[in-house]
Amino acid sequence: MYHTHMNYSCKRRWRTAAATQERAKLLRRELTPAEQRLWHRLRRRQLNGAYFRRQQAIGPFIVDFCCVQARLVIEVDGHTHAAPGEYDAERTRWLSRQRGYRVLRFTNTAVEHNLDAVVASILAALTA
Repeated sequence: MYHTHMNYSCKRRWRTAAATQERAKLLRRELTPAEQRLWHRLRRRQLNGAYFRRQQAIGPFIVDFCCVQARLVIEVDGHTHAAPGEYDAERTRWLSRQRGYRVLRFTNTAVEHNLDAVVASILAALTA
């Protein structure tokens, strides 16, 4: 992918720490059932041609799904996120202010029982 020229050694440069990248790779292999269900609707440009990435590292954080072109982050919150805490609020503020992303949050229950409404909300955000 990257070329070396003579005495120069090229290294792949990540925008996030190597440990965060490795954690994201692990999370891609271990999607929750709700994340898997939503991923089947987001992948392969099924929503108006938008390209989504799953378990994407952005700065120090890993987001569940991300459409870079639309600056849209999708978070699927499980039982550990029953009451959004200060960490989630800080993450959302950082993603919004530092990187210009809009963050949509859905519960596992919403994804599992009302996937069409979740997808409709994402489509609305993509076209807004």
